[in-house]
Amino acid sequence: MVQTEFKMPKMGESITEGTIINWLVNEGDSFEAGDIILEVATDKVDNEVPAPASGKMLKQNYKAKDVVAVGEVIAVLELSDVEHTSKTSKSSKTTIVEHKNASEAPKAQKQVSNATAFKVNENVFISPLIDSIARKNHISYEELARIPGTGKDGRLRKSDLSEYLKNGRPFQFAQAVPEISGFKIPDLKFDKGKGKIVEMDRMRQMIADHMVFSASTAPHVTAYVEADLTDMVSWRNKNKEAFQKKYNEKLTFTPLFIECIAKAIKDFPMINSTLDGTNIIVKDEINIGMATALPSGNLIVPVVKNAAKKNLNELASATNELVVKARDNKLKADDTKGSTFTISNVGTFGSLMGTPIINQPEAAILATGIIKKRAEVMEREDGDTIEIRQMMYLSLSFDHRIVDGYLAGSFLKRIADYMEQFDVERKF
Repeated sequence: MVQTEFKMPKMGESITEGTIINWLVNEGDSFEAGDIILEVATDKVDNEVPAPASGKMLKQNYKAKDVVAVGEVIAVLELSDVEHTSKTSKSSKTTIVEHKNASEAPKAQKQVSNATAFKVNENVFISPLIDSIARKNHISYEELARIPGTGKDGRLRKSDLSEYLKNGRPFQFAQAVPEISGFKIPDLKFDKGKGKIVEMDRMRQMIADHMVFSASTAPHVTAYVEADLTDMVSWRNKNKEAFQKKYNEKLTFTPLFIECIAKAIKDFPMINSTLDGTNIIVKDEINIGMATALPSGNLIVPVVKNAAKKNLNELASATNELVVKARDNKLKADDTKGSTFTISNVGTFGSLMGTPIINQPEAAILATGIIKKRAEVMEREDGDTIEIRQMMYLSLSFDHRIVDGYLAGSFLKRIADYMEQFDVERKF
């Protein structure tokens, strides 16, 4: 038996920390190789961490709900696998977290010296790195604007945000330095009433933070269009059983929608973009996120990677696999990252249409409503007729900093066109 340090593992590219949800092995308890020692949350995905070998839990350095950096020693184990232990011990020496020395104290003191008031950083620059760190720590753009930046023109650097977090977020609840103005924000006292108190779970808190973060960051505008899906619905109803028999995959509307969206993005690539300061990054890959309900009722956004390069059966396979993973709480970090455009099927819940909030840092998000039979006036060569058609509303919320009305409207209409022009003679 050899004593060794057990560190917070890296559970995905760009993941820098995790939240301990629960220890499944207590101090003094024994375990076998492969047994789940603890559960760790990263972003919206929960992960099970197995034991590297058989052994005993000697000491736990962190408790449930503690946020721990990747590579930090979270426990001390006594392992029976000597070969594995020696490798682990060797590697642990190269990943010891170094603490800041005393010479950096003045910089830290500078941020906390005026924690009761702040000046708004009007030149706040939110790089993708800063954006990622802020979201992981539930810091809104409003709070970011309170942090003094040491970069060029007062821009925020990673070191600024790191110091701010180490100092306990001193400006989190600070009040802005008042300026001479004829208007003062009133201190409203709302009567919130009485009733059953339901504490938000961890994921609901993260969703709430992300929604406020997005709404306060991007000027949202929503455009609407309706599409006649009669041919698409007819083709799917006629072919879904044969499709499942051939590919062993259910044929839902989601892969059909994603196929049309990916085509429209190729026609209007500026929709597939992200704002980086004063630059617009037009993404090379088309990765479609799809808002999916979890058993808890919360929503998560697994991602169909390289959607434009997949055929229909590949899209069906990818969407079905992600939905099953979400339903079984088995999504991994890589399943939920890299989205460049998101679709939310509000029609699943019976909604006619919706006004979705943009999934930052994307430029737009599409909501598809319920497919509903309606009487429509159809223009025919021999005259107008009233027919029963399968109609659906689509709504596109877009970031008006990047996307103007013409681009949004053209892109949204192109999606509808691809849906309406569905080939009823299509083979698969």
